[in-house]
Amino acid sequence: MFWNIYKNKKVLITGHTGFKGSWLSTWLIKLGANVVGVSIDIPTNPSMFVDLELEKKMKHVIADVRDYSTIQKILIEEKPDFIFHLAAQAIVSKSYSNPTETMTTNIIGTMNILESLRSYNASCVAIMITSDKCYDNVEWIWGYKETDQMGGKDIYSGSKGAAELVIKSYIHSFFNNENHPVKIGIGRAGNVIGGGDWATDRIVVDCMKNWNSGKIVEIRSPKATRPWQHVLEPLSGYLSLGANIFLNNKLHGEAFNFGPRAEQNHTVVDLITDLSRYWGFENSNKAYNITDEIPFHEAGLLKLNCDKALFYLKWESNLKYNETIKLIAEWYLSYFNKEKDLFSKTIAQILEYENIAIKRNNSWSKQLSNE
Repeated sequence: MFWNIYKNKKVLITGHTGFKGSWLSTWLIKLGANVVGVSIDIPTNPSMFVDLELEKKMKHVIADVRDYSTIQKILIEEKPDFIFHLAAQAIVSKSYSNPTETMTTNIIGTMNILESLRSYNASCVAIMITSDKCYDNVEWIWGYKETDQMGGKDIYSGSKGAAELVIKSYIHSFFNNENHPVKIGIGRAGNVIGGGDWATDRIVVDCMKNWNSGKIVEIRSPKATRPWQHVLEPLSGYLSLGANIFLNNKLHGEAFNFGPRAEQNHTVVDLITDLSRYWGFENSNKAYNITDEIPFHEAGLLKLNCDKALFYLKWESNLKYNETIKLIAEWYLSYFNKEKDLFSKTIAQILEYENIAIKRNNSWSKQLSNE
């Protein structure tokens, strides 16, 4: 997988205790990497990071990406071959209640990683992860391309658009020398779902918690369309991007969208209805209730054009919609059935995802000699 590039490499992940970070840490452990994680805390309870006992399987460092001197010290001490910068305040509702934390974490935190890398004197590939919310969303029907305008009407979108401008200015100001040992890529994705997510104001999480407690779930914006994708989809994109930049310096400084195929676009009601079947709901109307309360602005439509990733990385979405639903439901059912070894369950789902990629001839699942 990924041409064995990550095997025995030192990989530093910021935000490793979060949902995406826990999945990425697990996958890299499976790939044979020496993984170091940096996070300010364990953000949720329950926590996938805790339940998988990842602290025993990787180096776990508590630090704030907003603390430049600490981040710089960690990079000097660890000397990573790869960095995946995921640390962020990623909850839209929280950005309204605490805009300062959102802005400083997402903008200053990003700057501190880049500033620390500016004087880094060893080879390193840094993948900076932002979000599809970085685009100025005018709710048109076609997908946003990497060259479209940055921006946003809300605090979270603004923080992501600003982080993108920071990344761009640093690349052109300090990393434009072809002899600089640090190479940078940017990954953009959104609406990621999957087992192990326990964040607040997340539709899948709300469903899992309520249904397990025998309660109905309340939803807003039932007709809102989202390009739902399993968490492993963008992670395969980030890992592909890191491996490709490692092999080809010409991709340095490029941004890539990682999103699902158009067939993955479904309404909130579609998603809840399909998930509810795994919980034994014969009538989905008994699984949810529609509320008129919309406490903050949310986009009704947002999707990505991923042609650039297909052309340059040979990357494309791996799962079909029904496969995504199945993986999510099975992970949470394992959790609520109190299966003891959730790490093995997660590894098994990654292996299942890899096997699907092999059958579908996805580029990152091939041997390098076959490319």
